[in-house]
Amino acid sequence: MKVVIFAGGLGTRLAEETDARPKPMVEIGGKPILWHIMKIYSHYGFDDFIICLGYKGYVIKEYFMNYFLHNADITIDLGNNSMQVLGSKSEAFKVTLLDTGLHTKTAGRLKQVQQYVGDESFMLTYGDGVANININELLQFHRSHKKLATVTAVQLDARFGGMELSKSGEVVSFREKSKDEGKWINAGFFVLKPDVFKYLDYDVNNVMWEDAPLEDLTRDDQLVAYRHSGFWKCMDALRDKIELNELWNNGRAPWRVW
Repeated sequence: MKVVIFAGGLGTRLAEETDARPKPMVEIGGKPILWHIMKIYSHYGFDDFIICLGYKGYVIKEYFMNYFLHNADITIDLGNNSMQVLGSKSEAFKVTLLDTGLHTKTAGRLKQVQQYVGDESFMLTYGDGVANININELLQFHRSHKKLATVTAVQLDARFGGMELSKSGEVVSFREKSKDEGKWINAGFFVLKPDVFKYLDYDVNNVMWEDAPLEDLTRDDQLVAYRHSGFWKCMDALRDKIELNELWNNGRAPWRVW
């Protein structure tokens, strides 16, 4: 089963990093967050990736073109212009890199992968979010519901703690930050049947996958949510990158399932 990853956005809310590279190439622990996402899937045996490129897509192309070399020990003989590979630590990824357009929105990017996934079910996620999600359990859930699409849903941590006050202003109870139990959000990690492309059967270059296509799937009772109660984090801003790096550098990265 192939894994499609959106990696073409401008990443404007992380401009400190994305002036020089696309957001999926921003590093966590010395590796692009894109690599971390791929390692999650690879841990469960899914190594065939289709990456939808856009903004500065050449950076991602160059990364994978030189991936084997950068992860190998080598001897270079300058006298006869030869190189010997002594050993490689690279993964067994198969990576298809598609230039899906600089300004194309997510539905348009997804439509362009149809010819590469064919008539098989596939997985889809975003190039900026990591989780300790069990991919096998996600797939089992998807197959048991027999819908066209499954989305992983998570509850965000509340940004602020809460207080309950009496009429006179006394603090009756104080609660630190916790999960926002009233709201589930789209965390990516989709599983899709090929019939979802019927919902993209028009000019969707300026359409977000998260808007009309998912709304239409919902209307037709073809979208089901897999509730993930574990760790999930989207690298949306600089503070998210800092938090993810701290977790990785301190050996506490929950998404490191490999």
